[in-house]
Amino acid sequence: MSPLRVLHVIPSLDLAHGGPSRAIRLMAKALQQQGAIVHIATTDDAGPKRRCTPEARHALIAEGAGHWHVFPKRSEFYKVSPGLARWLRQHVADYDVVHLHALFSFSSLAAAWAARIAAVPYIVRPLGTLTTYGVTQRRPWLKQLSLRWLEGPMLRHAAAVHFTADAERDEALALGISLQPVVIPLAVEELPPPDPTGLIRQCPTMPIPGYLLFLSRLDPKKNLEALLQAMALLEPQYPDLTLVVVGEGSPAYVAQLKTLAAVLGIAERVCWTGFLDGALKSAVLADASLFVLPSFSENFGIAAAEALQAGLPCVLGEGVAIAAQVQAAGAGRAVAPTPEAVAEAIVFYASDMSRGTDAARQARVLAMSAFSAQAMASSLIKLYRDVIHFGREFR
Repeated sequence: MSPLRVLHVIPSLDLAHGGPSRAIRLMAKALQQQGAIVHIATTDDAGPKRRCTPEARHALIAEGAGHWHVFPKRSEFYKVSPGLARWLRQHVADYDVVHLHALFSFSSLAAAWAARIAAVPYIVRPLGTLTTYGVTQRRPWLKQLSLRWLEGPMLRHAAAVHFTADAERDEALALGISLQPVVIPLAVEELPPPDPTGLIRQCPTMPIPGYLLFLSRLDPKKNLEALLQAMALLEPQYPDLTLVVVGEGSPAYVAQLKTLAAVLGIAERVCWTGFLDGALKSAVLADASLFVLPSFSENFGIAAAEALQAGLPCVLGEGVAIAAQVQAAGAGRAVAPTPEAVAEAIVFYASDMSRGTDAARQARVLAMSAFSAQAMASSLIKLYRDVIHFGREFR
């Protein structure tokens, strides 16, 4: 059997913060290990008003996670790239299947159009944009128009739509768009050994170990406010409770969060590390006692999966797509995104150490069984072969 030739298309690199490209790089490595030939086409977008540097491109090539084709973006809005569109028209027929990552993006629309013309089956991964939160936040009126005239037809003609959790799929189906859903969770990258002095350098006054950990991009969707307010509610009962916040966001929003911590009287018990990766990230995961992500919406929740891999019990907002799965496995609790519900879940573990021990054991089991790179790649290979076999007739 000849090797599969797979093209992944993503709108942005955002290499500095492990953004959209991180999941694709792990996916490419895992697929290559199972014999697939993997190429990735993208723009040089590296975040708002930023572009991928030549050094970052060379690092991509050296990493060996697929073969990359990077084209300049011509606008911030939709990340329009005529060069990418031309290349897709010329080369999409070189591949057996095309996997698109993102909606409301020029790259996905251009790739879907080129694939349809060339009769190459394509798969769409919406990245949470078809959840209730995704379609109602950030230009909802424009998204509704785009869903009707652009994304809707693209999804209907897709050989499959790749969701990463059952909850994400169910919310998308509720929109009434005709599509062929498949659920394949993302994999979690193995972290390097922790830097034993990493957190001490980041938070010299923080008692280690035993803190709460929030690890994610700092954005209103992540609902860090509820966690800060929960800590304030628990002040009389647990005055020594501490929190490490790993991640970064817009300077104005981060300042707003720090002001809230000060107003709540917990500023001295919160350490803000900014973005961490590698051995430093391993260190903060290793020394935490509980991972808390009270997000309003997450199409998967990769940070939660990383916490599970590290053996951390998780308190997750009900909008985190894997929250129900985590609770069913006994690896954590799914809660309403309110300060009171978050506080109650923290007390559940803080009041009985054996609960945390049991949940930590189940967390590792769940991560190994559901979020391994091998499991993800095997499922994707099967999906690709299925759509190649059954999807040639789509128009």
